[in-house]
Amino acid sequence: MKNVIQDIKEETKQNKIFLPLLLVVCTIPLPFAINNVALGILTLTALMTLKKTNFSFRSYLIYPISLYILMCLSLLWTIDFKSTSASLFKEIPFFILPIIFLISKEFTLEQRNKIIRYFSDSMVIYALYFIIRAVIRYLLTGDQRVFFYHGEDNDDFGLVPKLLNAIHVSIYMSIAFFYFFKKAIKTYFDYGIMLLLFIMVFLLSSKNIIVVFSVLLLYHYLFLTKTSRKMRLRNLVLAILFLFSLSFIGKIRERFMIEYETNMSDSSVNDVISKGNDKVYNVSIKQAWTNKEFKPNDYFPGTAFRVYQFRIFTELVAENNTFFKGFGQDASYEKIKNKAVEHNLYMGDNSNNFQGYQNKNFHNQYVQIFADLGVFGFIILLLMLGTNISQAIKNKDFIHFAFAFLMISLFLTESFLLRQRGVVFFITMYCLFNSKFFKQN
Repeated sequence: MKNVIQDIKEETKQNKIFLPLLLVVCTIPLPFAINNVALGILTLTALMTLKKTNFSFRSYLIYPISLYILMCLSLLWTIDFKSTSASLFKEIPFFILPIIFLISKEFTLEQRNKIIRYFSDSMVIYALYFIIRAVIRYLLTGDQRVFFYHGEDNDDFGLVPKLLNAIHVSIYMSIAFFYFFKKAIKTYFDYGIMLLLFIMVFLLSSKNIIVVFSVLLLYHYLFLTKTSRKMRLRNLVLAILFLFSLSFIGKIRERFMIEYETNMSDSSVNDVISKGNDKVYNVSIKQAWTNKEFKPNDYFPGTAFRVYQFRIFTELVAENNTFFKGFGQDASYEKIKNKAVEHNLYMGDNSNNFQGYQNKNFHNQYVQIFADLGVFGFIILLLMLGTNISQAIKNKDFIHFAFAFLMISLFLTESFLLRQRGVVFFITMYCLFNSKFFKQN
């Protein structure tokens, strides 16, 4: 710790925003107030150290700034002025963080790597905390749910709190894992950390992240490893066997099996949720797209629900003529609720603290931004993601590539940028990874 503190002091002397930015990325999983304080310190530091020589125009930073300006302009036509106004405060990192990078001294490649390193170290501490927390809760309750995913609407029996969201934490743990994975020289301690983060990603049980995380690992072994072909094949077989064995863990297997069953048959019985004679039926992907009405005991698994949300998005655009403008930033909830009533979805149970489907967002960032800001917001998002992935490929930076690939896939299943943590994480990493200090290979 003494060496770490000394190193951070030295780097902060070279670039005054090093420590404040480090605080921002390391406090993302903590309560919003703490992360907001860190963001405020970063903003004040950038303004206090502002020098004309530090400013340099970087086109990739214009995209998030433009997106935030479009969010502000949507106040002119939003159907829910109150929600849009409130959302602008939550989304303000889209504007603040790129401006900070525009007016501040550029980081060196070594400083960028150290920020990723200390971010990864902090994720290890969080992983240890949540594992220890789960063990203690299991000893107290005997409930296995404490080791998986996040808490539900009516309880908090999950590996992480629902407010923190298991899918978000999966992303943080994945980036941390790939940092240690790509270290040139690894100690036994590093391998232990990799194992911890690897297990954490799977226990968090995000189907999308598990699949993409596995694909990135296999891609690296197939195309990027420097070992001989024989060793590469052996490692690949071992990796596949290990990943396959993890699929037999109860809760993880359960989540994947529900998705598989809904692809194969309509209205299969959900044995996990059903109680006695009160049967709950899984909605298939076909039913989610075609059924005009549903029943209160119909359950939407992840993929089917996202198909349904995309379906109502197309209906809303056609019915309201919002292709160009959208409904306004974060203003589409009322329309989603109206569609839930129209299609007779389960509306929740207040007595048992169960939320209904009418309160869910689109669970797809591409659809969400198209619905809220129209085609122009959608295009700006694609430009950001395109810049991100192309720079990663150009610079042959696997950690950057992992981040870019994870974001592209995550946006297919989550409205990641509607949450403050998601905005801060994505924009900070986007600005860091795409800076011009990369060493060309």
